[in-house]
Amino acid sequence: MMMKNKDRDSIDFGKTKIGPLFNRIFFPTLLSMVFASLFTVADGIFVGQGVGSNALAAINIVAPLFLITTGLALMFGVGVSVVASIHLAQNNHKAANINITQAFDVATLLMAVVAIAVFLFRIPFLRLLGSSDALLPLCQTYLLAILPGCVCIVIQMIGTFVIRLDGSPKFAASLEIFPGLLNIFLDWLFVFPMQMGIAGSGIASSISCAAAAGMVVWYMFFRAKTVKFFRLKLTLTSLYLTARNVGYMARSGFSSMLGELAMSMMLLTGNYVFLRELGEDGVAAFSVACYLYPIVFMVNNAVAQSAQPIISFNYGAGSRYRVQRAFRVSLSTATICGVLATIFLTLCTKPLVGLFLQAGTKAYEIAISGLPLFSYSAIFFALNVAIIGYYQAIEQNIRATIYMLIRGLIFLVPAFILMPMFIVPQGMWLAVPVTECMTLGVILLTSKGLVSR
Repeated sequence: MMMKNKDRDSIDFGKTKIGPLFNRIFFPTLLSMVFASLFTVADGIFVGQGVGSNALAAINIVAPLFLITTGLALMFGVGVSVVASIHLAQNNHKAANINITQAFDVATLLMAVVAIAVFLFRIPFLRLLGSSDALLPLCQTYLLAILPGCVCIVIQMIGTFVIRLDGSPKFAASLEIFPGLLNIFLDWLFVFPMQMGIAGSGIASSISCAAAAGMVVWYMFFRAKTVKFFRLKLTLTSLYLTARNVGYMARSGFSSMLGELAMSMMLLTGNYVFLRELGEDGVAAFSVACYLYPIVFMVNNAVAQSAQPIISFNYGAGSRYRVQRAFRVSLSTATICGVLATIFLTLCTKPLVGLFLQAGTKAYEIAISGLPLFSYSAIFFALNVAIIGYYQAIEQNIRATIYMLIRGLIFLVPAFILMPMFIVPQGMWLAVPVTECMTLGVILLTSKGLVSR
């Protein structure tokens, strides 16, 4: 699949050397992922410094909704990227375009239904997420502000996969960079000069996501070359085929959704445990780790997402050597990223925590003592994401799903519940590193010959 146009990148997934090909996709993707995580961090900094630690805790309570949203978007984004890559490798452009249109339509509709349901049942929903009476008004204010942006996030994230597949990783990166900069400016404007509090932060996020969704729609209608929207029929046969194709895409991307749900479960369980053991200050301290962890997540997602179209395309073309080579490159890159993340979070604990919380507060002291322990999860997480991403790309969906369930539910919840029984508060901070380490052990024990591939 070669893309040639004076206004876009030129990418040949089947012939370009794997190292340069990976780098060509990885660095724009990494830049976009870093900006995506930075605008999340900006939310926390402006809210923590401009509104207070309780507002920071409230955002952490609502945060699982964001992860559910991105999980749905990732499921369809990864799924359609895998399926469409294989179709394009076989020169079946019509099938690829049909799949892309189905992914956008169905995912957006599903997210709209979820947003309406959350709006109608917002108080029980926030109670379910672990909100205390003290945090409930702030949680509700923030939830109502960010709900419109959730639908736009789905369009934005699926668009990044599709546009990258179209041979435009730089434009895909801009979908995070421009909205990220816009969000940072609006956060500052709404929280400080306009004094809109936590609602201002939520409104800033929604506006930024809407801008990104608009960029995706513009690209698909006016700039896309190989992948385009396809007019779907509304016959019973067409609806049946849509349901079948969506099911196949969902299976291909389901483990990616579980990755987001794993983070959601980390937030949900962690919020409950920290609130029980340390109160609102504990949740505020935990929120600092939760704001920083997406940086680690996004960087390693960039590794997996950069390798995925290369692996899927060559898997569809039957080029075993190129598949193995791409996997080795992604694994080595993930290792470097994981080690650097652990070192950075450990050495820069005080200035990082100081961005979110006032020095001398109880929440600040809790975060200072816990973040270095939490940072050990980065290296194991990086390797887990790279390996699971590889299995997704070669359509071993059951294996990828099982590994995601292990790290996001089977190991994580018991670790959060049991470890504080033996050591408090260190056990709460070590629950995630222990979970990621045990998951990597299971993967290596059950994936014969994986490292030698």
